[in-house]
Amino acid sequence: MQFMKTLKALISLAIVAFGFYVGIKVVPVYFNYYQFQDAIEEEARVQSYTGKSEEDIRDSVWKKAQELELPIASRDDLKVERTGNSVSIATQYTVHIDIPIHPFDLNFQPTTKGKQI
Repeated sequence: MQFMKTLKALISLAIVAFGFYVGIKVVPVYFNYYQFQDAIEEEARVQSYTGKSEEDIRDSVWKKAQELELPIASRDDLKVERTGNSVSIATQYTVHIDIPIHPFDLNFQPTTKGKQI
């Protein structure tokens, strides 16, 4: 009887520890995604009011992606389009989460379209 309680407690502790481990691996990836999404939204909004070229906007977004260490292969993977007073920015990337038992990939597609108010 005591052995079963101890076994259940150990299994519960192992499950909780594994949950924390997965959280430690996944939370920073999502945090970086949200930071990047916020940065491109801000960039698109601000650049809707300027005459900055698509290449200059792409450079700015590329610097932010490198700062966040996102697995975007090259500047060319950042799609920047200026149409009148509107700036669109889009990309996609995949982050591999390597955990025991079941490694998996998280796919992200940050996208925004900034328009003048």
